[in-house]
Parts: sequence; structure tokens; C-alpha cells
Amino acid sequence: MELNKMIVVTGATGNIGAHLVRNLTEAGQEVTAVSRGSRDVALPEGVRSVVADLADPDSLAPAVAGADALFLLITGEQLVSGPDPERVLEVAKAGGVRRVVFVSSQGVATRADADGYARLIAFEEAIQRSGLAWTILRPAGFYANTYAWAESVRAERTVAAPFGAIGLPSIDPADIAAVAATALSEDGHDGQIYTLTGPALSTPRDQAEAIGVALEAPVRFVELTRAQAFTGMSQFMPEPVVEHTLSILGEPTVAEQEISPDVQRVLGRVPVSYAEWAQRNRAVFA
Repeated sequence: MELNKMIVVTGATGNIGAHLVRNLTEAGQEVTAVSRGSRDVALPEGVRSVVADLADPDSLAPAVAGADALFLLITGEQLVSGPDPERVLEVAKAGGVRRVVFVSSQGVATRADADGYARLIAFEEAIQRSGLAWTILRPAGFYANTYAWAESVRAERTVAAPFGAIGLPSIDPADIAAVAATALSEDGHDGQIYTLTGPALSTPRDQAEAIGVALEAPVRFVELTRAQAFTGMSQFMPEPVVEHTLSILGEPTVAEQEISPDVQRVLGRVPVSYAEWAQRNRAVFA
């Protein structure tokens, strides 16, 4: 393992970032955790916490000062608007960053013409022109998206979702974090684009059943219409992102249903299944 002077993790308290910070710290790396929220969030001992927002690239400067590597994740409104990607990378390079690992999306390859992916494509292109060493991760949907069902499972042992019979190779965010940790701290991943999926297709009905198995209690599945799902998702996601997300969920391409070998290629093990993830996270639904 090539130890870096400092690895900066944006989105450090999120579904990927929290796992990544822990992975890097346990591997002996020096880590700066960047988030938009309070410094009071619990982090592993020895991790430096910096509050910054990629909507204001200059706010990132204190975090990247003296850093060698950057884990870059854009979320929320940053997926549809924000500063030029080149400006974010300029700030990183000025701080000393030499390597960047960027979380993009499988949809960049499968739906390049969709408006919802324009920002991710712009970041990918800017990173590849930047002169930095880079690795791009293109994950499928996250198992953790099903946290949205937790309240209804706890209250009514019910899951409501659209497209109940359509399977996709979603992935455990912890597996994305493990691949990112490897790319950030080991040689051999520069210039690589990894498509990250789980080990098998799983439908919303399958996932509801897996949660029930984890809880040792039946969980009922209720199928939503596309319109109902759009209304619900629009409460916490930008509408263009909701639109292309529902398109993938409801009308996946052949490529979007393919199982990628990249997680196993990088980590030397198969990805975690949804059933395993549900067992590990059953307390969320209990």
C-alpha cells in the first residue's frame, strides 16, 4: 500500500463517505473529512473535520491544503447546477492534490443524452483533462436508497415502490467505498473507469422480501404508479434527477441490467448481496 500524506473525503458523513473514512483510517491513512454540516458529527479518532460546500469551491481550500488525494462526490442540487468543475479541481490542485477519485454514475455511459447526467459528464471530462491522476467510479443504484422504506416498514411492515418486478444490479455503498479506498491508496488504478454493481439483479419485491427475512416478519409489497413515485421522490431530489432515475427503474437498458466484474476485480471478492445488506442493516427497519 502506498501511504499518502493526506486523503480528503468529501461527503464524509454520507452513505459512501462514512464507510470510506473508516476504511482509510483503519488502513493507517491520514484523513480529512469534509461535509456541509456540523463538525460535531462522530468520526473515527484522529480524523480532521472540515466544514465546506462544493457549491463554494473556495471553501474547500482549507481542507485540501497539504493533501495528496481527493475523493470527490457531488450530490443534491450540485447534480444539476453549480460552479464549473474546473474551478473545484483548480482549488484541489492548488492545495497539493495529485490524485482524485470521482463518484459518477452508470447512467453517464448508458444515458449520456439525458439532462440529468450533464453535470457528471462535465466533471468526468474536466477530471480527465486536469493533469491529475484519476479514477472514475460509475455505480448502479444504491441499496441504501431503500432506507426510504424504513418508516413504513417499522409502522406497517409495508414497502411501497414502483416497478416491483423489474430487477437491477444495485450495490452496497460500502462496496463502493472499499473500491474508492483501494483506488485512493494503492497504485494501478490511475486512468481507470470502474462500473460498480452488486452480484445479481434484485427487484423491489425481492428487496421487500429480504427485509422481511432479516426481520423474521413478513413485509407486504405495494406497487406505486410512476406518477406516485415521482411525487414522493421530488420531495428530496431535483426533478431532472427523479425523471432519469425513474426511467432507469422502469425501463432499464440491457447495459443497466448487466453485472459488472469490476468490484471483484478490484477487491478480490464478490460484491455484497442485497440480502446480506438487509441483514446487516435490519435495525434500521425494526
